Amino acid sequence: MTATRTFDHVDTWVFDLDNTLYPHHVNLWQQVDQRIGEFVANWLKVSPDEARKIQKDYYRRYGTTMRGMMTEHGVRADDFLAYVHKIDHSPLEPNPAMGAAIARLPGRKLILTNGSVDHVDAVLARLGIAGHFHGVFDIIAAELTPKPAPETYQKFLALHAVDPMRAAMFEDLARNLVVPHELGMTTVLVAPDGTKEVVREDWELEGRGEPHVDHVTDDLTRFLQRLVKS
Repeated sequence: MTATRTFDHVDTWVFDLDNTLYPHHVNLWQQVDQRIGEFVANWLKVSPDEARKIQKDYYRRYGTTMRGMMTEHGVRADDFLAYVHKIDHSPLEPNPAMGAAIARLPGRKLILTNGSVDHVDAVLARLGIAGHFHGVFDIIAAELTPKPAPETYQKFLALHAVDPMRAAMFEDLARNLVVPHELGMTTVLVAPDGTKEVVREDWELEGRGEPHVDHVTDDLTRFLQRLVKS
C-alpha cells in the first residue's frame, strides 16, 4: 500500500468550483441542473422527463451535458452557457474564514472548472474570496472538453505552468481526481457533511475510498485551516 500524499511540498493549489468552494447542501448547482434540463427539452422538443434522461446520459458519457449536446445535436457552447448559468446566486453566503485560509496557503491558487468564467466570477463574488485566486481555467480555456478528459488537465498544467508533482487538487467528484492523481498531484475529495439534503446522483457521491483519493473532507474551510496551522 502506498503512503498517502501530503502537502509539505505543494506550491500550487487547484480548486474545482461548484460543490467544492461552497457546501453541497446549498444546492446552487441544482438551479443550473434545472436550467440544463430546460435547455435540453426546448432544444430537442421533448418532455421534461425525456430531457432529464438525455441530460444525465450525456453528463456521464461526455463529462458535461453541454459536450453531449454539442456532439450529438450541434449546440453552440455560448448559447448553452448563457442559458444555464442564469441562476440566483443569493443562497451563497460570504465565507471570510475560508478566504483567510486560502490566502495563507503558500504559493498560487487556481480554479479548474467545467463551468464558465462568468459563473466563477459570480460565485467568488458572493463568497467574498475573489481576490485570493491567481487564475481561472474554465470550459472555454479547455476548448470545450470537460474534466475528466486527460487532455483538459494537460492544457491546464501547460497554460499555467503547473508542476503536478508540487500541486494539490480539490474536487467534489472522485472521478475528476483520477488523472490528477496519476500525474502526481495530492488529491482531496470534498464530500457532503451529511447534515442536510443534497441533490446529487448516486454515482456522484461514490469513490471516496478509491486509491486516487488521498484525503476526504466534509468541511473545506476547517481542512484548509488545519493545513495552514500545521
